[in-house]
Amino acid sequence: MEGTTFYLIFWTLWIFLTFFIDRQNPYRLKLSIIVLIAIFLSEFHYDLGNDQLYASGFFLLLITYFLFSREKRSTIIYNFICSYIVTLSYVSFHLFEIYDPIWIIINKQWMIGIFLGYLVIILQKSLKGRLLIILSGTMQGEILYAYILKKYQFPYSIGGFDYLDVLSLITMLLVGWSCFENAGFIFQNHFHFNGKAKQKSS
Repeated sequence: MEGTTFYLIFWTLWIFLTFFIDRQNPYRLKLSIIVLIAIFLSEFHYDLGNDQLYASGFFLLLITYFLFSREKRSTIIYNFICSYIVTLSYVSFHLFEIYDPIWIIINKQWMIGIFLGYLVIILQKSLKGRLLIILSGTMQGEILYAYILKKYQFPYSIGGFDYLDVLSLITMLLVGWSCFENAGFIFQNHFHFNGKAKQKSS
């Protein structure tokens, strides 16, 4: 069922941000509000002729543009290039799926999720940068893909539940990879803390 993956991951993310993240974290409230609004807007869409533009994906795209605008000029240019690469990769994947669907050997969502997740990990080092690039790149890819299909009079739902499922899956993969990357740092701090505690107790 379309949307199941999106709701499961985004509700889990909202619960984690709301109840498990330190209240002093400056990003906690903002991120939880953004996630909650994205969930709320997921059902709403605007008709664009034969196409439909879903509010949730468009909202997330505007958020990424706003956050991009607050960066330095050199960072904005680099983020634009990375986002453009993700956009072309996203569209190319879908076009190959139409012209030669036999190469989709496993679940489509997992294939595109792993492919784009790996691509973004190469392009960006921070989790924030990776999430912003994947949000902007995939949503721009949705718009471009819909524009291509429009030439052949194929209706398409821009930012619909199929897209949100893929986006949430990639988000989960990126967060998981970020935890894996920082696992050594977390364990080091943990054992260092225990070491200090033992020294004090002795």
